[in-house]
Formats: sequence, structure tokens, C-alpha cells
Amino acid sequence: MATNLKNLSDYDIKSVPSASDMKFGIVTAEWNRDITDSLLKGAYETLLKHGAKEENILKKYVPGTIELTLGAQFMAEYADLDAVICLGCVIQGETPHFDFVCQSVTHGITELNLEHNIPFIFGVLTTANLQQAIDRSGGKHGNKGDEAAITAIKMAQLQLDMEKLKD
Repeated sequence: MATNLKNLSDYDIKSVPSASDMKFGIVTAEWNRDITDSLLKGAYETLLKHGAKEENILKKYVPGTIELTLGAQFMAEYADLDAVICLGCVIQGETPHFDFVCQSVTHGITELNLEHNIPFIFGVLTTANLQQAIDRSGGKHGNKGDEAAITAIKMAQLQLDMEKLKD
């Protein structure tokens, strides 16, 4: 569904499991930092709102959106986490660089989901201009960071539920 038809911060609070026993990583791109810091704030506060403990949320920065994939992989390999949230912002410019970055990070995060046994959440804005990024990082369309945190909680819970089926 197009973001202009849905607020990224709207969700059914009853459908979100408790995150009190979960551990999360949040890797955030420094590029477009005003936007990505807003995404990080949204994700972090949403995790806390649903019971995650501050000490169970690992936050790290990487230089740019391309580096999110490796930063997320490092988190998965060196920390005991239930999910990793990847936050970035790519704003279209005058060159095809936008396409290469978007394709690379999308593919990279998808690969991490398939290779590791925890969810990696795609919280990357890919917008045509700065205003669209502002609108989706706490503006009129909500905050993609909120949505990414809710997705992380739900996917971590899904994995826990599936593991119980093995017992």
C-alpha cells in the first residue's frame, strides 16, 4: 500500500506482542542523518513502548545505506539478538546512483534474512525528494522507524512461536 494512503505509525496496538524478553539491534545510516535520527528515535521509542528494556537494544551507526547490510551482519554475528532493524534514507538525485544503492541494500537485507536465523527488518526510506523523507520520518505520513520496530517485534515473536512447534 502506498504510504500516502497509510500512516506508518498507525497500527493495532493489541496485535503487538510484548517485547519484554526480546533483544534488538538497530543499525542506522549516518547519511541523511536528520532523517535517519528521526527513524532511530521512532524505532527506539516504539520498542520501549512495547516492553523492550533499554539494555536489550543495541544501537550502532554505519556511514551510509550500503553499509547497513554489513553492519547488520556484524550485529547478528557478535550479539545475541532476536531481530535487527536496518534504518536508512536514500533520496533520488540526478544520477542512477539512487537505483544502485536501493537495489543493493534491498538485496543485501533480503540475503541476510535468508542466511541468518533471525529477522532483519528493512526500514529504509527510498524517496524522490527530501520532503517525502521528512513526511515519512515523523511527518504527516508517520514514522517508518515505528513501523520497522513493530515489524521486528512481530517477526521475532513469529520465530519464537515456530521454535515452540519443534518441542
